[in-house]
Amino acid sequence: MKILITGSNGLLGQKIVYACLGNYRDKVELVATARGENRLITQHGYTYHPMDIGDRENVLSVIAQFQPDVVIHAAAMTNVDACESDRDGCLRNNVHAVDYIVEACNSVGAHLVHVSTDFIFDGLNGPYTEEAEANPVSYYGWSKAEAENIVKAKSNSWAILRTILVYGVADHMSRSNVVLWAKGALEKGSPINVVDDQYRMPTLAEDLAEGCLLAATQKANGIFNISGPDYMNIFELVNRVADYFGLDKSIVHRTDSSGLNQPAKRPPRTGFDLTKSRSVLGYNPHSFEDGLAVLQTQLKAQS
Repeated sequence: MKILITGSNGLLGQKIVYACLGNYRDKVELVATARGENRLITQHGYTYHPMDIGDRENVLSVIAQFQPDVVIHAAAMTNVDACESDRDGCLRNNVHAVDYIVEACNSVGAHLVHVSTDFIFDGLNGPYTEEAEANPVSYYGWSKAEAENIVKAKSNSWAILRTILVYGVADHMSRSNVVLWAKGALEKGSPINVVDDQYRMPTLAEDLAEGCLLAATQKANGIFNISGPDYMNIFELVNRVADYFGLDKSIVHRTDSSGLNQPAKRPPRTGFDLTKSRSVLGYNPHSFEDGLAVLQTQLKAQS
Protein backbone atom coordinates (compact mmCIF):
# COMPACT_ATOMS: atom_id res chain seq x y z
CA MET A 1 0.00 0.00 0.00
CA LYS A 2 1.32 3.42 -0.94
CA ILE A 3 0.61 6.10 1.66
CA LEU A 4 1.30 9.81 1.19
CA ILE A 5 1.41 11.97 4.31
CA THR A 6 1.26 15.74 4.64
CA GLY A 7 3.08 17.61 7.41
CA SER A 8 5.93 15.11 7.68
CA ASN A 9 8.19 17.67 9.41
CA GLY A 10 5.74 18.08 12.30
CA LEU A 11 5.51 15.99 15.46
CA LEU A 12 2.75 13.68 14.19
CA GLY A 13 4.18 13.49 10.68
CA GLN A 14 7.58 12.42 11.98
CA LYS A 15 6.02 9.69 14.13
CA ILE A 16 4.12 8.37 11.09
CA VAL A 17 7.35 8.28 9.07
CA TYR A 18 9.21 6.38 11.81
CA ALA A 19 6.30 3.95 12.29
CA CYS A 20 6.39 3.25 8.55
CA LEU A 21 10.12 2.53 8.84
CA GLY A 22 9.46 0.32 11.90
CA ASN A 23 6.38 -1.82 12.49
CA TYR A 24 4.81 -0.96 9.12
CA ARG A 25 7.91 -1.30 6.91
CA ASP A 26 6.63 -4.49 5.22
CA LYS A 27 3.12 -3.10 4.69
CA VAL A 28 3.63 0.45 3.46
CA GLU A 29 5.47 2.38 0.75
CA LEU A 30 5.68 5.90 2.13
CA VAL A 31 5.76 9.29 0.41
CA ALA A 32 6.40 12.08 2.95
CA THR A 33 5.53 15.68 2.10
CA ALA A 34 5.90 19.00 3.90
CA ARG A 35 6.62 22.62 3.12
CA GLY A 36 10.32 23.19 2.39
CA GLU A 37 13.19 20.82 3.15
CA ASN A 38 12.95 17.44 4.88
CA ARG A 39 13.84 18.06 8.55
CA LEU A 40 13.97 14.44 9.69
CA ILE A 41 17.30 12.96 10.80
CA THR A 42 16.54 9.68 8.98
CA GLN A 43 16.14 10.41 5.27
CA HIS A 44 16.18 6.93 3.74
CA GLY A 45 13.56 4.19 3.44
CA TYR A 46 10.88 6.53 2.07
CA THR A 47 10.41 9.21 -0.59
CA TYR A 48 10.33 12.88 0.37
CA HIS A 49 8.76 15.56 -1.83
CA PRO A 50 8.05 19.19 -0.84
CA MET A 51 4.39 20.22 -1.02
CA ASP A 52 2.57 23.38 0.07
CA ILE A 53 -0.92 22.32 1.17
CA GLY A 54 -2.21 25.87 0.63
CA ASP A 55 -1.31 25.79 -3.10
CA ARG A 56 -4.04 23.94 -5.04
CA GLU A 57 -1.97 23.31 -8.18
CA ASN A 58 0.95 22.02 -6.12
CA VAL A 59 -1.32 19.64 -4.16
CA LEU A 60 -3.04 18.30 -7.28
CA SER A 61 0.22 17.79 -9.15
CA VAL A 62 2.14 16.05 -6.31
CA ILE A 63 -0.72 13.66 -5.49
CA ALA A 64 -1.23 12.95 -9.20
CA GLN A 65 2.51 12.25 -9.54
CA PHE A 66 2.65 9.67 -6.74
CA GLN A 67 -0.83 8.09 -7.08
CA PRO A 68 -1.15 7.04 -3.41
CA ASP A 69 -3.70 4.51 -2.19
CA VAL A 70 -4.18 6.56 0.99
CA VAL A 71 -3.41 10.15 2.00
CA ILE A 72 -2.95 10.90 5.72
CA HIS A 73 -3.52 14.62 6.11
CA ALA A 74 -1.52 15.50 9.23
CA ALA A 75 -0.52 19.06 8.29
CA ALA A 76 -2.41 21.97 9.84
CA MET A 77 -1.98 25.30 11.56
CA THR A 78 -2.43 24.16 15.18
CA ASN A 79 -1.31 27.14 17.29
CA VAL A 80 -4.70 28.12 18.67
CA ASP A 81 -3.81 31.73 19.53
CA ALA A 82 -1.98 32.28 16.23
CA CYS A 83 -5.11 31.07 14.39
CA GLU A 84 -7.15 33.65 16.30
CA SER A 85 -4.85 36.51 15.23
CA ASP A 86 -3.93 35.27 11.71
CA ARG A 87 -7.29 34.18 10.42
CA ASP A 88 -6.23 34.35 6.77
CA GLY A 89 -3.34 31.96 7.44
CA CYS A 90 -5.63 29.67 9.41
CA LEU A 91 -8.23 29.68 6.63
CA ARG A 92 -5.57 28.90 4.01
CA ASN A 93 -3.96 26.03 5.92
CA ASN A 94 -6.92 24.49 7.74
CA VAL A 95 -9.86 24.99 5.37
CA HIS A 96 -8.83 25.74 1.77
CA ALA A 97 -6.00 23.19 1.98
CA VAL A 98 -8.48 20.46 2.94
CA ASP A 99 -10.59 21.30 -0.11
CA TYR A 100 -7.49 20.79 -2.29
CA ILE A 101 -6.50 17.54 -0.54
CA VAL A 102 -10.02 16.12 -0.96
CA GLU A 103 -10.10 17.12 -4.64
CA ALA A 104 -6.70 15.52 -5.24
CA CYS A 105 -7.65 12.31 -3.38
CA ASN A 106 -10.86 11.98 -5.38
CA SER A 107 -8.98 12.49 -8.64
CA VAL A 108 -6.63 9.52 -8.01
CA GLY A 109 -9.08 7.32 -6.05
CA ALA A 110 -7.16 7.69 -2.76
CA HIS A 111 -8.71 7.08 0.66
CA LEU A 112 -8.31 10.13 2.94
CA VAL A 113 -7.42 9.94 6.63
CA HIS A 114 -7.96 13.45 7.98
CA VAL A 115 -6.70 14.52 11.43
CA SER A 116 -9.05 16.71 13.47
CA THR A 117 -9.29 17.93 17.06
CA ASP A 118 -11.30 18.09 20.30
CA PHE A 119 -11.37 21.89 19.81
CA ILE A 120 -14.35 21.51 17.46
CA PHE A 121 -16.38 21.19 20.71
CA ASP A 122 -17.42 23.84 23.26
CA GLY A 123 -16.24 21.68 26.18
CA LEU A 124 -19.53 21.83 28.07
CA ASN A 125 -20.40 18.14 27.75
CA GLY A 126 -17.11 16.21 27.51
CA PRO A 127 -15.98 13.50 27.21
CA TYR A 128 -17.46 13.15 23.72
CA THR A 129 -18.48 10.28 21.45
CA GLU A 130 -17.98 10.40 17.67
CA GLU A 131 -21.64 11.44 17.23
CA ALA A 132 -21.38 14.64 19.30
CA GLU A 133 -22.26 17.90 17.55
CA ALA A 134 -19.47 20.40 16.89
CA ASN A 135 -19.77 23.82 18.53
CA PRO A 136 -16.34 25.51 18.46
CA VAL A 137 -15.42 28.45 20.69
CA SER A 138 -12.27 29.60 18.81
CA TYR A 139 -11.34 30.37 15.20
CA TYR A 140 -9.00 27.35 15.20
CA GLY A 141 -11.89 25.15 16.37
CA TRP A 142 -14.16 26.65 13.70
CA SER A 143 -11.54 26.00 10.97
CA LYS A 144 -11.18 22.35 11.97
CA ALA A 145 -14.96 21.85 12.17
CA GLU A 146 -15.29 23.42 8.72
CA ALA A 147 -12.56 21.07 7.42
CA GLU A 148 -14.52 18.08 8.76
CA ASN A 149 -17.62 19.34 6.93
CA ILE A 150 -15.65 19.54 3.67
CA VAL A 151 -14.34 15.98 4.09
CA LYS A 152 -17.81 14.59 4.89
CA ALA A 153 -19.51 16.48 2.04
CA LYS A 154 -16.96 16.10 -0.76
CA SER A 155 -14.63 13.14 -0.15
CA ASN A 156 -15.42 9.84 -1.89
CA SER A 157 -13.62 7.73 0.75
CA TRP A 158 -12.62 9.06 4.16
CA ALA A 159 -11.93 8.69 7.85
CA ILE A 160 -11.72 11.58 10.32
CA LEU A 161 -9.52 11.04 13.37
CA ARG A 162 -10.07 13.49 16.24
CA THR A 163 -7.31 13.88 18.79
CA ILE A 164 -6.42 15.82 21.96
CA LEU A 165 -3.31 17.61 23.30
CA VAL A 166 -0.58 15.67 21.46
CA TYR A 167 2.82 15.39 23.16
CA GLY A 168 6.15 13.81 22.28
CA VAL A 169 9.73 14.32 21.11
CA ALA A 170 10.70 14.96 17.49
CA ASP A 171 13.75 15.75 15.36
CA HIS A 172 14.62 19.49 15.19
CA MET A 173 11.43 20.47 17.00
CA SER A 174 10.20 23.94 16.10
CA ARG A 175 7.41 23.91 18.73
CA SER A 176 7.12 22.54 22.22
CA ASN A 177 4.09 20.75 23.68
CA VAL A 178 2.47 20.68 27.10
CA VAL A 179 4.52 17.81 28.56
CA LEU A 180 7.90 19.14 27.41
CA TRP A 181 6.91 22.63 28.58
CA ALA A 182 5.92 21.28 32.01
CA LYS A 183 9.13 19.26 32.38
CA GLY A 184 11.29 22.20 31.30
CA ALA A 185 9.49 24.67 33.60
CA LEU A 186 9.73 22.30 36.58
CA GLU A 187 13.45 21.74 35.96
CA LYS A 188 14.07 25.52 36.03
CA GLY A 189 12.50 25.65 39.51
CA SER A 190 10.66 28.95 39.05
CA PRO A 191 7.02 29.14 40.19
CA ILE A 192 4.48 28.39 37.44
CA ASN A 193 0.75 29.03 37.24
CA VAL A 194 -1.25 26.16 35.76
CA VAL A 195 -4.98 26.02 35.01
CA ASP A 196 -7.18 23.52 36.82
CA ASP A 197 -10.36 24.18 34.83
CA GLN A 198 -9.35 22.69 31.47
CA TYR A 199 -9.79 18.90 31.25
CA ARG A 200 -8.14 16.85 28.51
CA MET A 201 -6.91 13.35 27.59
CA PRO A 202 -3.26 13.93 26.54
CA THR A 203 -2.17 11.86 23.54
CA LEU A 204 1.27 10.37 22.95
CA ALA A 205 2.29 11.24 19.37
CA GLU A 206 3.21 7.60 18.71
CA ASP A 207 -0.34 6.56 19.62
CA LEU A 208 -1.86 9.10 17.24
CA ALA A 209 0.50 7.93 14.47
CA GLU A 210 -0.57 4.33 15.16
CA GLY A 211 -4.23 5.37 14.98
CA CYS A 212 -3.60 7.06 11.61
CA LEU A 213 -1.89 3.95 10.23
CA LEU A 214 -4.56 1.60 11.57
CA ALA A 215 -7.20 3.71 9.80
CA ALA A 216 -5.06 3.97 6.64
CA THR A 217 -4.17 0.29 6.27
CA GLN A 218 -7.78 -0.77 6.97
CA LYS A 219 -9.18 2.04 4.80
CA ALA A 220 -11.55 2.64 7.71
CA ASN A 221 -14.59 4.82 7.09
CA GLY A 222 -16.20 7.35 9.41
CA ILE A 223 -15.16 9.32 12.49
CA PHE A 224 -12.85 7.92 15.18
CA ASN A 225 -11.69 9.34 18.53
CA ILE A 226 -7.92 8.85 18.94
CA SER A 227 -6.46 10.10 22.23
CA GLY A 228 -4.75 8.93 25.39
CA PRO A 229 -6.95 6.99 27.87
CA ASP A 230 -6.39 9.19 30.97
CA TYR A 231 -8.72 12.11 31.76
CA MET A 232 -7.18 14.96 33.79
CA ASN A 233 -6.99 18.73 34.11
CA ILE A 234 -3.81 20.57 33.16
CA PHE A 235 -2.84 21.20 36.80
CA GLU A 236 -3.03 17.45 37.44
CA LEU A 237 -1.08 16.76 34.24
CA VAL A 238 1.80 18.98 35.37
CA ASN A 239 1.79 17.33 38.81
CA ARG A 240 1.94 13.87 37.21
CA VAL A 241 4.90 15.00 35.08
CA ALA A 242 6.59 16.25 38.28
CA ASP A 243 5.95 12.94 40.05
CA TYR A 244 7.21 10.86 37.13
CA PHE A 245 10.46 12.80 36.68
CA GLY A 246 11.04 13.36 40.41
CA LEU A 247 10.69 17.15 40.22
CA ASP A 248 9.49 19.63 42.84
CA LYS A 249 5.76 20.25 42.41
CA SER A 250 5.49 22.79 45.24
CA ILE A 251 6.26 25.47 42.62
CA VAL A 252 3.08 24.57 40.66
CA HIS A 253 0.28 26.98 41.55
CA ARG A 254 -3.38 26.62 40.61
CA THR A 255 -5.08 29.24 38.50
CA ASP A 256 -8.05 29.27 36.16
CA SER A 257 -8.38 30.16 32.49
CA SER A 258 -9.44 33.74 33.25
CA GLY A 259 -5.98 34.37 34.69
CA LEU A 260 -4.10 33.42 31.51
CA ASN A 261 -5.36 36.16 29.19
CA GLN A 262 -5.11 33.93 26.11
CA PRO A 263 -6.35 35.45 22.81
CA ALA A 264 -8.39 32.32 21.92
CA LYS A 265 -11.02 30.80 24.18
CA ARG A 266 -10.47 27.15 25.16
CA PRO A 267 -13.17 24.52 25.72
CA PRO A 268 -13.21 23.66 29.46
CA ARG A 269 -13.86 19.89 29.35
CA THR A 270 -13.20 17.80 26.28
CA GLY A 271 -11.99 14.19 26.41
CA PHE A 272 -13.20 11.26 24.32
CA ASP A 273 -15.02 7.96 24.54
CA LEU A 274 -12.53 5.57 22.86
CA THR A 275 -14.85 2.56 22.58
CA LYS A 276 -15.27 2.76 18.79
CA SER A 277 -11.59 3.20 17.92
CA ARG A 278 -10.62 0.35 20.26
CA SER A 279 -13.21 -2.08 18.86
CA VAL A 280 -13.19 -1.13 15.15
CA LEU A 281 -9.54 -0.16 14.58
CA GLY A 282 -7.84 -2.16 17.36
CA TYR A 283 -6.47 1.07 18.83
CA ASN A 284 -4.75 0.59 22.21
CA PRO A 285 -3.11 3.75 23.58
CA HIS A 286 -0.41 4.05 26.25
CA SER A 287 -1.39 5.20 29.73
CA PHE A 288 -0.08 8.69 30.54
CA GLU A 289 2.77 7.35 32.69
CA ASP A 290 3.72 4.78 30.02
CA GLY A 291 3.72 7.63 27.51
CA LEU A 292 6.09 9.59 29.77
CA ALA A 293 8.37 6.53 29.83
CA VAL A 294 8.50 6.55 26.00
CA LEU A 295 9.30 10.26 26.07
CA GLN A 296 12.02 9.79 28.71
CA THR A 297 13.72 7.08 26.62
CA GLN A 298 13.73 9.35 23.56
CA LEU A 299 15.08 12.35 25.49
CA LYS A 300 17.93 10.19 26.83
CA ALA A 301 18.73 9.01 23.29
CA GLN A 302 18.93 12.62 22.09
CA SER A 303 21.24 13.78 24.90
